[in-house]
Amino acid sequence: MQFDMRALPMAVRYKIVNSTITPRPIAWVTTRSEAGVVNAAPYSFFNCVGTEPPLVTLGLLKNPATRGLKNTAANIIATGEFVVNLVCEADAERMNHCSVDAPAGVSEIDYAGVETAPSVLVAPPLIASSPVSFECRKVVALDIGSFQTVVIGEIVMAHVRDEFITDRDRVYFDVPAMKLIGRTHGNGWYVRNSDSFQMDRPRYDPDRMTKGE
Repeated sequence: MQFDMRALPMAVRYKIVNSTITPRPIAWVTTRSEAGVVNAAPYSFFNCVGTEPPLVTLGLLKNPATRGLKNTAANIIATGEFVVNLVCEADAERMNHCSVDAPAGVSEIDYAGVETAPSVLVAPPLIASSPVSFECRKVVALDIGSFQTVVIGEIVMAHVRDEFITDRDRVYFDVPAMKLIGRTHGNGWYVRNSDSFQMDRPRYDPDRMTKGE
């Protein structure tokens, strides 16, 4: 089948993209409002997009009823700061509780019982149990269409918990031990980052075409 994405309603486009671009890492984003309320919300329209400088991107959907900014986007635009916390299996339930549509003045940190720790360079806190956290500053926030804001942020400080560092000098991490999870197809489906395989990047072989490979 072919789907003309230009002609489809947003809900159908969302279903196609959400069900096929998988697995997606989860950014458990902490922000702080100008009033000092800490917000935590998970987003899977997220990834890294560069290392010079180190950049992450967030796709933040707006409130479908009002087309207004949700707390995460509003806080990032107002303060220019946020923290991306990666999600491990042990945090899955707490992360899921942070996805509720809580009133603007309610902190999901308190609602879900999430322990935090101070950041070094930005005001929003880290999620203490996260294997990896990135302190970020907003580079740009773009409203593209009427239902979404795309944020690009620069990572200014990275935190990796000590138990996952196997060689600090060579920057080797025990990534399988982090037991990170991701989002996959449909409503409420997740994937564990435990079934992996390795392939070395090949060198160019000028004779490959003549070998018929």
